[in-house]
Amino acid sequence: MAGTGGSSTLRRCLEVLRDARNDNEQFAALLLVTKAVRAGEVDAKTRRQIFDAIGFTFPTRLLASGKPPPGCPDYTFRALGLTLLACFCTDPELAAHSQVLNKIPTFNDILLSPCDPDSTSMVDDVYQCLSAVMATSRGPRELVTKGTVSALCQAYVNGSYGSDRALALLLGLLAVAEEKCWQRDAPHLLAVLSKLSEDFLQTEDMTKFELCKVLPHFIPLSPPLTQDPQGSECLHRLYKGLANILGSKLSQSQRDPALKLAACLVQAYGSEWIPAGSAGSKFLALLVNLACVEVRLTLEEPDPLEAEGKKEVVTACYVLIEMGIQECLREEKPLLEEVQKMQLMRIMEEAFGAVIFYLRQVKQEELQDPFIFASVRILGAWMAEETSSLKQEICELLPFLVLYAKRFFKEGSSAGSPSQPELVSKEGSGLPQDALRFLLPGFCHLTAEDRPRDILISEGAPALLCEYFLHQWEVLTSKPGSLTPLTSTEMSLQTMCGIFLNLVVTAPDLIRRDKTFSCLMDTLLKSLPLLLPQKGHLALAANIATLGLMMARILAGSTALQGTQSTKEFFGAAISFLSQAHTAQTEPGSDSLTLAVSPAYMSAWADISELWFLGMQALAGCIPLFPWLPQAMLQARWLEGVSELLTHVAAASVDFELIAAFQGVLVELARASKPCRDVILSHHGREWANLYGMAALEQCLSEQ
Repeated sequence: MAGTGGSSTLRRCLEVLRDARNDNEQFAALLLVTKAVRAGEVDAKTRRQIFDAIGFTFPTRLLASGKPPPGCPDYTFRALGLTLLACFCTDPELAAHSQVLNKIPTFNDILLSPCDPDSTSMVDDVYQCLSAVMATSRGPRELVTKGTVSALCQAYVNGSYGSDRALALLLGLLAVAEEKCWQRDAPHLLAVLSKLSEDFLQTEDMTKFELCKVLPHFIPLSPPLTQDPQGSECLHRLYKGLANILGSKLSQSQRDPALKLAACLVQAYGSEWIPAGSAGSKFLALLVNLACVEVRLTLEEPDPLEAEGKKEVVTACYVLIEMGIQECLREEKPLLEEVQKMQLMRIMEEAFGAVIFYLRQVKQEELQDPFIFASVRILGAWMAEETSSLKQEICELLPFLVLYAKRFFKEGSSAGSPSQPELVSKEGSGLPQDALRFLLPGFCHLTAEDRPRDILISEGAPALLCEYFLHQWEVLTSKPGSLTPLTSTEMSLQTMCGIFLNLVVTAPDLIRRDKTFSCLMDTLLKSLPLLLPQKGHLALAANIATLGLMMARILAGSTALQGTQSTKEFFGAAISFLSQAHTAQTEPGSDSLTLAVSPAYMSAWADISELWFLGMQALAGCIPLFPWLPQAMLQARWLEGVSELLTHVAAASVDFELIAAFQGVLVELARASKPCRDVILSHHGREWANLYGMAALEQCLSEQ
C-alpha cells in the first residue's frame, strides 16, 4: 500500500485524469498511475478509485491506439492499457466483466507476438489477466471458446517468455474443461504432450519426477492417442521413460508419481501403450509387481494411510493390479508369458490378502471414505476372476461387503433418481451406492458354493439383490419409448440373473419362503414381453426368460402365477424366445437342409446357448404345473414349428442335446394335453420320433 505521499500523488493523478483537457495531460497522469500500479502501491480501495475514474474506456483506447508519444516504444500505449487491466483484474468482479472477457483475443495475440526484453511486463500483465479470468465462473468457458488454449500451447512449445505460466494455465483449464479443450485444440495439446514426453524421456534430473505429476493432465480419454501417429509416439516415449525410472532404485517420493502416471495411462488405454515382446512383458510384470508390493507395504501397516497422498498412490496401484488381472486372463495375443502369469497371480493373491486385512479393520464412521470404495471395487474385480484363492478370508469378509453394498445402495437409491446411476468420475470409480455392481460377478461365483452362499443368505444378500435388480430394471427402462443402451446396467441385470439361477437350483426353499422373490417374479413376468421385441437385448432376454421359467416351477402355486394376463404374456414371450432360436438352412453346394442357429441369435449364441437349453428344460417342467400352458403352446403353433423343422432337415444335422431338449417338452405336452398329442400325431410325430431316437416320445404316443 502506498505511503501518505504516494496516496496523495495518486489522488492528484486521478483528478487530472478526470479533468484532463488534452491527451498529453491524460498521458502524463496515466504514466504516474501505472507506475504506482506496477510498484504495487495500490490497495483495493485505491484500485476501485482508479476504475471509477477511468473505467474500461481508457484501457480499451490504449490497446487500440497506434502511434505512441515521441521517443516511446511502439507498444507503449498497449503496455499501459494492459497494466491497468491487470490491476482491475485483481478484483474478481471486474475480472468477470464482459469488457475484460472481450479482450481475450487481444491477450492471445500478445502471447503469440515476439517478445523483446523490454516488453516482458506486457506478457506478465497478460498472464495476470488470464489467471484472473480463469478464476471466475464464466472464465474457463470463455478462454476455451476464444482460443486461449491454442495460444498457451504455442507459447509453451515455443519456449516463449513466461512459458511456465502458460503450462500452469493449461493445467488449470484441463482440470475443469478437459473434454472441450481436446475437442477444440487437439493438435496444439498434442504438440505440448509431445514436448513434455520428449523432455520426460531425455532429462536425467529431478525434473523427470516433476513431469510425472504434470503429464497425467495431458493424457486424454478422447480422442485416443493410440489412433494418432504423433500420439502413439508420445505414448512410446512415456513407456520408455517409465521403464527407465521404475527399473532403477527409487525413493518413495520418486516412485509414487511414476506409479500414478502409469496408472493414468492404464486407465486411458489399458495395456495398449505397452509394446508386445520381451521388454514390454517384463515392464508390465514389473509394474504389477511394484503395485502389489506398495499395496502390501501400505495396507499391512497398523495405521496404513496416515501419510499424506498415500490413498492416491494405493488407488493408482489398484488400477495397475486390475490390469494385471486382465492380462493374466488374456488368451488372445497375450503380453505375458505363462510363467509370468503364474508368478503375478501369486503376488496379486498376497496383495489381495492385504486388501482384505485392511477392509476387516474398517470402522463404521470410515465407510464414506472413497478409498474404501476403491478397495471394495478392486476386491470385486479379483473375486470375479479368481474363485479358488483366499476363499476362507473372503467368506469372513462377506458380512462386511454385504453391509457396505446395502448401506450405500439404500442411501443412493433414496437420494438419486433411477435414471442417473452411472455417475463415474474420471478416475473410474463409481459413486459408493454402485459398489454392488462391482461385487456381482464375485457373488455369482460364490452362490454356486455351499458355505459362501449360506453366509450371503444369512446376511440378507438375496433381498438386497432383488431390490437392486428392480432398481436396475427401472434404470434400463427409464427412457420413454425404448430401452436405453446402458451396457453396465444390462450386464448387472444379467449377472444377477446368474446369481438367482444359482439360488433357484441350490436353495429352492429360499425362493418359496422369501416374499422378495414373489416381487422379483412379478417383475420378470412384466419385463420379458417388453424386452424381447427390442433389438440388441437378446442376452438379457435369454437370462430373464430362463430365470422366470425356473422360478415359475417353484412358485407355481403363488397368486401371481394363477393364469393372470401378465403370466400368459410372459409364457408367450418365453415360448417365442425358445421357438425362434433354430431354423432350417441350405448347406453350401447342397440341396439338403440342415438345422442351424437362427441368424438373429447367432452373435449371442455363445453366451445364451446354455440358457436356451436350461429354458427348454424349465418349460418342460412348467407344463404339468400350469393347466392352461399346453393351450397357449397350441395357439403359438410351437408344435407345428418343431414338426416342420424336424421333418425337413437332415437328421444328422441335429445333435443329441438338441433332440433331448425338444423331446423333453414334446413328452410333457403329449402327456398333459390330448389336443397337443393329436397335433403331434397328425404331423407324423411317430415317424420323426423314431427317426431321431426319441424313445420316451415314441412310448408316450403309443400309449392310449
